[in-house]
Amino acid sequence: MIIDAHAHVLPDGYPENAPSCFPSMESVAGSTDRTLAFGEMRFRAKDVFFAAERRLEAQDASGVDREVVSPMPPLLKYDLPPADGLALAQHVNHFTAELCGHDPDRLTGLGMVPLQDPDAATGELAAIKEAGLAGVEIASNILGDSIGHERFLGFFQEAERLGLSVFVHAMPAPMNRLPPSAMGTYVVGVEGMFAAGSMVLGGTAAACPDLRISFSHAAGGFAMMLPRANYFWGGAWNEGPVDLDRAVMHDDGPSPLEIARRFYYDSMVFDHRALRYLIDLLGADRLMVGSDFPAMLREDPVAKTLRDMDLPAEQWEDISSRNALRWLGEG
Repeated sequence: MIIDAHAHVLPDGYPENAPSCFPSMESVAGSTDRTLAFGEMRFRAKDVFFAAERRLEAQDASGVDREVVSPMPPLLKYDLPPADGLALAQHVNHFTAELCGHDPDRLTGLGMVPLQDPDAATGELAAIKEAGLAGVEIASNILGDSIGHERFLGFFQEAERLGLSVFVHAMPAPMNRLPPSAMGTYVVGVEGMFAAGSMVLGGTAAACPDLRISFSHAAGGFAMMLPRANYFWGGAWNEGPVDLDRAVMHDDGPSPLEIARRFYYDSMVFDHRALRYLIDLLGADRLMVGSDFPAMLREDPVAKTLRDMDLPAEQWEDISSRNALRWLGEG
């Protein structure tokens, strides 16, 4: 069984009386595609984004048994007025729930919330669960604030209480230190690291030990920085015994590596050597198959790099499906 834990949906339309700040889906002449127009953004979306039958056909063609689908990240537009952000989230959540209702055994949905208003976002979580969605997707930063900021703690505590899964999608934030061409590459990696690191350093992960949270693209550069963070915490190379004479940032909580091994990570890192490192450092019980489909093409067949690594059967079964089930609260 293969579960793709990182795939995306787009509604096929929006209400005619929607606020002017809402996105639109414009028809494409001679095609079943539609163009997502959202502010200055234009994105041509194939019908597999919004047509359930086409999604199932694509699953069959790739060898996917089940998808966890979340809103296309540009929909997580936190600069909307909070009331409009809530209305947009409710529309997208309703669409996602209906899409997944077409075949609940093969389509599992995540909702979205207006985190620009943490109280409203927190209040919407119960409706997400009632709609049959398994959790919520959020961006790696909210108007420049990392997700580990204390003002979002109540949101994560409520998600933990309700047993909802959280998927953190790296969201490029414009910066002057790298050119625009880096937004989809290096900046995604930086954003993933910032998001995961903020959950460790901000105390949210320690405060929410049962929170089931995953990070897109293996949280970018996070895993490469963890040994350094662990050294600063414990003063030891290679995760050895704590040496307080060397530790410069020690506290009484779990080590950064212990906390990081509570998180889940999708395996979309594009190279078997990176996957080996993630398995060695974090554990095969932390990784899940992810593709970003249909925003990106899947490997053919899905998870080909993982399949070609000759992993022990136990590790393959964990990564291909069991970890996703645990993250979703089904394992």
